[in-house]
Amino acid sequence: MAHVRKTTQSRKTAARRKTSAKRSTGRKSSKRAAPKRWSQHVTKESDALDLKRGVFKLTSAKRIATSLKRSAEHSSRRKTGAYRSALSMLTFYINRAGKTLPQTQRTRLERAKVELKRAFGKE
Repeated sequence: MAHVRKTTQSRKTAARRKTSAKRSTGRKSSKRAAPKRWSQHVTKESDALDLKRGVFKLTSAKRIATSLKRSAEHSSRRKTGAYRSALSMLTFYINRAGKTLPQTQRTRLERAKVELKRAFGKE
């Protein structure tokens, strides 16, 4: 019986079939293990600030900034300065809300950034 050599093309397709079969099974199992609300997990479990409940729902930009400042200064979990931590938490909330954030609340939160800057004397 004569030995038939595989061409480069047939070797590549055979290798591709093996790796694609491995990938598809790996993806399915990792999808189930991933948490549904990763941003909620980040907020609770990471070295984020300990925020007062409903701080981003407050009606005044100044009250939001004051609450964030107080939380940042009293937090023992932050890794950087109080101003930077407070501002990044506010930005994180705005970014995660995305397009679902109502325009009135978005403008209030953007004004809270300015108030936060004033509160920390960064103006």
